[in-house]
Amino acid sequence: MRYRKSVLSAAIVTCLSFSAHAQEAPQQDATELDRVVVTGIRASLQQALESKRNADAIVDVITAEDVGKFPASNVAEAMTIIPGVTIDRAYGQGEKVSILGTDPALNRTLLNGQSIASGDWNMSDFPTRTFNYSLLAPQLVGKVEVFKSPEARLEEGSIGGTVIISTRKPLDMPEKVSITGQVSYARNDRVKKTDPQASAAFGWKNDAETFGVMLSAQSQHESIRRDGIEAYGHVTGRDYYQGQGGGGSVVDPPMDWSIGAPKDPTCVGSCADTLANNLDAVGPNSISAHFFEQERKRNTYSATLQFKPVEKLNVELNALKIDANFDHMSQAMFVMPGNAWNSLFTMTDLTVKDGLITSGTHKNALAIFDLQNRRAKVESETYDIKADWNDERWFASTHIGTTKAEGGPEQVFGEFLARTDYTWSIAGAPKNPGSVTFNGANPFTNPDMFQMDGGWGADPNDPSWNTGWGGNLVEKPTVDKETYGQVDFGIKLDSPVYLLRFGYKQRSHETSQVQKGVALASVAGYGDGNAADFDPRQLPGNYLSGFGGYGDLGKRFTIDGWKLADFISSGDWLAPWQTMPEVSPFNAAEFVRNTWTIEEDTKAAYLQADFSIDRLRGNIGVRYVQTDVGSGAWACTVNTSDCPAGSYEWRVQKSKYNNTLPNLNLVYDATDSLVLRFSAAKTMARPGYADVSSYLWLADQTLTGGGGNPDLKPYRSTNLDFSAEWYFSQDAILAASMFYRDVADYILMASRTETHWNQNQNTDTQYQVDRPQNAGDAKIKGYSLAWQQNFGAGFGIVANYTYSDGEATNGRPLPFNSKNQINIAPFFENDKFAARVTYNWRDKYFTNVSGGRDLWTMDYTSVDASVSYKITDNLTVALEGMNLLDEKYHSYSGVEQLTRGAYLSGRRYMASLRFAF
Repeated sequence: MRYRKSVLSAAIVTCLSFSAHAQEAPQQDATELDRVVVTGIRASLQQALESKRNADAIVDVITAEDVGKFPASNVAEAMTIIPGVTIDRAYGQGEKVSILGTDPALNRTLLNGQSIASGDWNMSDFPTRTFNYSLLAPQLVGKVEVFKSPEARLEEGSIGGTVIISTRKPLDMPEKVSITGQVSYARNDRVKKTDPQASAAFGWKNDAETFGVMLSAQSQHESIRRDGIEAYGHVTGRDYYQGQGGGGSVVDPPMDWSIGAPKDPTCVGSCADTLANNLDAVGPNSISAHFFEQERKRNTYSATLQFKPVEKLNVELNALKIDANFDHMSQAMFVMPGNAWNSLFTMTDLTVKDGLITSGTHKNALAIFDLQNRRAKVESETYDIKADWNDERWFASTHIGTTKAEGGPEQVFGEFLARTDYTWSIAGAPKNPGSVTFNGANPFTNPDMFQMDGGWGADPNDPSWNTGWGGNLVEKPTVDKETYGQVDFGIKLDSPVYLLRFGYKQRSHETSQVQKGVALASVAGYGDGNAADFDPRQLPGNYLSGFGGYGDLGKRFTIDGWKLADFISSGDWLAPWQTMPEVSPFNAAEFVRNTWTIEEDTKAAYLQADFSIDRLRGNIGVRYVQTDVGSGAWACTVNTSDCPAGSYEWRVQKSKYNNTLPNLNLVYDATDSLVLRFSAAKTMARPGYADVSSYLWLADQTLTGGGGNPDLKPYRSTNLDFSAEWYFSQDAILAASMFYRDVADYILMASRTETHWNQNQNTDTQYQVDRPQNAGDAKIKGYSLAWQQNFGAGFGIVANYTYSDGEATNGRPLPFNSKNQINIAPFFENDKFAARVTYNWRDKYFTNVSGGRDLWTMDYTSVDASVSYKITDNLTVALEGMNLLDEKYHSYSGVEQLTRGAYLSGRRYMASLRFAF
């Protein structure tokens, strides 16, 4: 019998990074492992393999060298070479990470073993448990570990896996003083603009190696543009034929009040017959020419102080500050054939094929120009202090800290309307997502045709007078904060169980969102400004390049969004008798419903035993966690749908649940080169913050909506994992793994009919509302194959394939689960040159439910490349290219022909000068 008590146990402790998690005690032998000097791609890959091989769990590792030298703008993009890791690229960059086919919200991201507050900048985003990777600069990272199987000592809350990002430590530096960094210029070929970026890190430790400091700063400026074709929502033949929302139909034309009689029907003869025979046929509610511009500015600062007065005591203080601005303008110029009040009764012809309304012709129908101008920022601060004592027979540690992020957009929304004759088509979709051809005047090229809605009349004393709707002012500040504290103890034994550890952790978390705003009650002659008043200009000549068959969608103008914002914010649109309204949650029911707070307190205790018997090693443990949740929101105190502003009170709905989470990790060193692993565990994941809130949004035109559900229960899963790893040379591996997740109380979006107050119609109306539900059970099963090898002469490759089959009760798809995923990254490196190409492909995947229909994202291919040349030992020049295929991000509703949004974001290039002294 052989007990693994010294070198191997030290390696485990090191590779699982007690310094990152503050939950285990590194032994003296581990210190040298931490000081492997990474000098290139091959050395970093070898170091990652050593960490993976020595771990007692199923773990994949990326070192600082990989994070820094992969063509990537954030940590998420560098993680794509890990088997089973996929990212979502809605804006051309990785922001959400999925592990083993699970929803990003079912994975945890920890910084130095602890939570890090996150924030969102988009008005349509809600606070979730998903970390926004666009906030984290890759230069901060020492290494990234992806735990696919849990250990009792690790924080609970993930079903797919846990990502642990460890920052650099000053006493781990090989030199007394180090200065590293880079200066870069980035360019997007769609934007055609060059942006500067810079980063620097300074590290110092004293000669006795008892005190050290590391400071870093990073500034990134990036211009983003996204061109696209969109279609929000859908309508049916029944909507056109029978009417929806009171706006008129074939059989019930609207009233023409100028003559006191109904208008003449427009869809007659074969048009009416086609509708009557295809009442369930589905078509797009709108077809839009989308144009999005954003300036992303991110400044990141970090500081680490490390103090080791005696060999057995280590004290660290870490601070991280992120200041990010995401100001942007989102513009949609579109026709809206499904508009219940203005377009349903303008149809003169249509085509139906295979249950889809594939084209339509409209006369004197509505065209719309929406411009959403948003100031958006995210500020995050994280502070923690950690102290650990590591003796020959025992260890103890404590870790306390706080993290807070504040963010959210401030929106100025302006809307212009026009009328004309047009024909729309989706017959060429999905290759050509949609087209519009104007049969009459083309408002997309004529800003004089677009005017804000000024209502009816200009005299408030006239009984027929009514204000219009020119847009809105909306603010949505969010706060995400947490304080935590934990203690860990360990006893080292001369027995097969060589390490017995236990600990306790307590967290207090709060996530809140406030939505406040006001609609612009514009008056004809005052607030009904013309688009031509705001410095119109044609879009760049490469607008919609990469798309085809879009007709007149590609010929459109834009305006000065900041000038429009000044016009609205200054009150220049007001009539003489109007006063500038103030934004408030109580100006409209929709703002009140989107204001909520989630308070969550967790208490967790664990016990874990690490063992080694001859060639068998591993750990067994149990974690017990208690979760208390309070979901607060405004509730109306009177029995009326249209609740008066003074009739709300704050109410909190509380829930509590406990989870016992046992786990077992077994590793069998079958030979000196073959490692077999098995893991079994009970895991849990909490519902997203927005999911358990009382928020609600409603679309009064399409009679759809979405909301939260405070009664949700947590996900509970049984996880099984098995892997075989053949290390057939020092820096090579062939590996195969299988995984299985049996999840109870899986949360999926479900549509149901609800009655709410319709602000447009001033009456109660039935809506189709999507809410998260504990929809039953879900199973995720699959396997992955991985290959890594250096061929010699500087050439090598990292490649893997993952298959993931997941479905919920009744065969429903699981969010963000791609059945197939391929990653291939060949590389070359010698003393002077280094080059690498990364190819990532993921299969189509379901995202959520909207309006009762499943939304899917098509398969996505990403190709990135980098090349560098070492001028001297201290200076290196590098050129990187990302999204070299300018891949289309394409989502659709139910069937591929019903495009929800198809977008191109452009190729990104970056030239850098790196320095290291």
